[in-house]
Amino acid sequence: MSTDRYVSPLSERYASKEMQYIFSPDKKFRTWRKLWIALAETEKELGLPITQEQIDELKAHQDDINYDVAKAREKEVRHDVMSHVYAYGCQCPKAKGIIHLGATSCYVGDNTDIIVMTEALKLVHKKLVNVLNELAAFADKYKDLPTLAFTHFQPAQPTTVGKRATLWMQEFCLDLEDLEHVISTMKLLGSKGTTGTQASFKELFEGDEEKINKIDPMIAEKMGFRECYPVSGQTYSRKVDTRVLNVLAGIAASAHKMSNDIRLLQHLKEVEEPFEKSQIGSSAMAYKRNPMRSERIASLSRYVIVDALNPAITSATQWFERTLDDSANKRLSIPEGFLAIDGILDLCLNVVDGLVVYPKVIRKHMMAELPFMATENIMMDAVKAGGDRQELHERIRELSMEAGKNVKVNGEENNLLELIAADPAFGLSLEDLKKTMEPSRYVGRAPEQVDAFLGQVVKPILEKYSDILGEKAEINV
Repeated sequence: MSTDRYVSPLSERYASKEMQYIFSPDKKFRTWRKLWIALAETEKELGLPITQEQIDELKAHQDDINYDVAKAREKEVRHDVMSHVYAYGCQCPKAKGIIHLGATSCYVGDNTDIIVMTEALKLVHKKLVNVLNELAAFADKYKDLPTLAFTHFQPAQPTTVGKRATLWMQEFCLDLEDLEHVISTMKLLGSKGTTGTQASFKELFEGDEEKINKIDPMIAEKMGFRECYPVSGQTYSRKVDTRVLNVLAGIAASAHKMSNDIRLLQHLKEVEEPFEKSQIGSSAMAYKRNPMRSERIASLSRYVIVDALNPAITSATQWFERTLDDSANKRLSIPEGFLAIDGILDLCLNVVDGLVVYPKVIRKHMMAELPFMATENIMMDAVKAGGDRQELHERIRELSMEAGKNVKVNGEENNLLELIAADPAFGLSLEDLKKTMEPSRYVGRAPEQVDAFLGQVVKPILEKYSDILGEKAEINV
């Protein structure tokens, strides 16, 4: 391993080997060669003088890229596509003259970008479905466990641990809808020439419109796509890249929200992300258990959210049929967006699969606040016993302020129940009041909502994609 050059942490620390391969030189240049074969086969089938022997020769060297020849040639001609045309021709002397016939550089460059992004989107889809699967199991397991809910990060009406997880899941479900839509609408550029007019094919096929109209559909079918974009300049619209990165940014936002909640819960010691036996939480404080994984999710997510600006600006600033100021930006922003979201989803899988819940801490926090939240029920019980609702409301307000002061100013336990029991206006004993302190009475329909959400929304998704479930993720560092 070389240690004297910059190495991207996306490849060294965060992204999976599977996603790294999709954006590797091997994948790129093998796809270029598949596209050249598809073009040659299409031209042969439509009547151009291309032989099966030439096609077979191209196929024989489809995967053994002679990188050294291509690199040497590029130093001379300063053109990556023509360097690889030359290198392929060196391996295929019989087919040399028909490689890239009628095409422009974007035929291999842009079509490959679409193919690679589509494969990467499918891998993201697989991992996102598995995150939903892990969260579904978690939500179901803890659907009945009461916990403090928060508005403004202030204790509010209780919910359940499982119900809170469904809030994370619902956002991921929205992302899944967007992701599936974008995947379903991905199309190839096809082969439309220098400015998208197919002028070179009009020349090659002597103006035969019927044959020219078949070129793009035939190439699309050979490359596993339903169709090509009907019109283009030299490139496919860079709006496509914008749509793709926006989907990734949406997933990143959902992951960030979940990771933030987990970090806050870990601060409260209610829920904790996985912490390995020999893991060090802090270089200075040996006792610490920092939420490193969730913090990494948040960090990478912010990167992806901001990265979505790159293709949006590129799309907005393209000139007429094409400019090349998109190229260097695309080489960075598209792969890095995918590598980062891949790392995020692996972290989400790892965290959710190993989340530790501490019911006793959750109950302790709940019981410290529950008297305040039970005051409406207490008031109703007192009214049933003959009390005046308006008078009782004022007494509850005054006693709550006193109990709050006891907690915040004096640092003592919440004594609201004792204060109410001592007030004759309520006519309730401390024993009666303590009977109302069962947290499950205050979670509303949270358990039923979890069941309904899992059954009606999540279960159909998991059944549809049952063949890809079971994905696990180990984080690199």
